Amino acid sequence: MPDHPLISVINIANISHMHNDESTNLVLEFYMIALKKFFNNHGNVKVRYGQQQYDFDEGTMSFMSPNQVFSIALDHETELKQSGWVLLIHPDFIWNTSLAKTIKEYEYFDYSVNEALFLSEKEEKTIIGIIEDIQQEYHSTIDNFSQDIVIAHLETMLRYANRFYHRQFLTRKKANHQILDRFEKLLTDYFNSDDLIHEGLPGVQAISNQLNTSVSYLSRLLKTMTGQTTQQHIHDKLIEKAKEKLSTTDLSVSEIAYELGFEHTQSFSKLFKTKTKQTPGAFRAAFN
Repeated sequence: MPDHPLISVINIANISHMHNDESTNLVLEFYMIALKKFFNNHGNVKVRYGQQQYDFDEGTMSFMSPNQVFSIALDHETELKQSGWVLLIHPDFIWNTSLAKTIKEYEYFDYSVNEALFLSEKEEKTIIGIIEDIQQEYHSTIDNFSQDIVIAHLETMLRYANRFYHRQFLTRKKANHQILDRFEKLLTDYFNSDDLIHEGLPGVQAISNQLNTSVSYLSRLLKTMTGQTTQQHIHDKLIEKAKEKLSTTDLSVSEIAYELGFEHTQSFSKLFKTKTKQTPGAFRAAFN
């Protein structure tokens, strides 16, 4: 039995190893923060969170919200050894605390797609130190100060994780640049097709789905790498296309607005002026 009914640190090395060909699906009622190291002699381990495969390899940290499906599947040749820890936190433990108000602001709990946190050795030691402090506190005599102290440790851990994710966005340049390249191509193809007329501007959710990322992850990546939000990128691509049509065609402003997916010319003109400090007509006049 755990020493505290609402929060517990589990040593993964003490968990019975999975058998070959065994697949485990779990729906947890807890927040789960884990640092797991998988050591495979051979074979494959597939980890899924929600509906997507999770980028979850040796030495990675993951964050999962309550009531999310989490599964591990081994192929028939896999021999799995594992170490690390799992911190389980029942929502009732943080109820009516400062963390209850802020935990949803940590976007990595919503990265229900392929991006675990990869820690350096130094970063890992920092996180493990906090875990040990939490474990020591709830192993001690529980008193009126215990919850506040553990909550403070949790908030410190989550802030460090925020810092480490930000570092990861900057250092994993190849993978992130591939996402940015795909994002740019996706927008270019969309704005060069007839989809604008029939579907209007592409939605952030739809773009995230096609890139196989969550909305929050894509937004955080773009903000970190480019300084702009997903919506700002969409609008910039729109204005780029509008300028092309205004300077190279004889289409009226109303016709251009229609081709760019606007029902009302006024909405197009307002956005164009907001982004360029000029009306569409004034921009066109500069080319005559």
